Amino acid sequence: MKSERILTLYYAGTALFLLLDYVLGINVRIAFLDPWPLARLGYYVFCFACLALIFWRPAWATAVGTVESLITLVALILSMAVRVMVPNDAIFEEMGTIVTTEELVNFMISGFVAYFAWVRGLKALNIH
Repeated sequence: MKSERILTLYYAGTALFLLLDYVLGINVRIAFLDPWPLARLGYYVFCFACLALIFWRPAWATAVGTVESLITLVALILSMAVRVMVPNDAIFEEMGTIVTTEELVNFMISGFVAYFAWVRGLKALNIH
């Protein structure tokens, strides 16, 4: 299967993840953005914009996937770092956790996929 087709399916799957998240309350794709609802919505809009861009210019699929992967990596790292390095008082008062197991698993899976896609994209674009 060509990478352009895989990327198209990945971005089209955003609709399913959006329904799971907002209708059923199951956040599989971007659990790391749970504390920031507007950022979560913005990420979904960004994924739909990537899908539209790939439909409009199929030749740009690799570049779009590479840039999106980099943005996802940066968002993952920043969202996790901010919560771990700057905990709020509510965590200590309620004996809560800084990072939940769901968020950690999502971070590992999303991080691996984003890193893999980014490296593959750079290789496909001949950028080392």
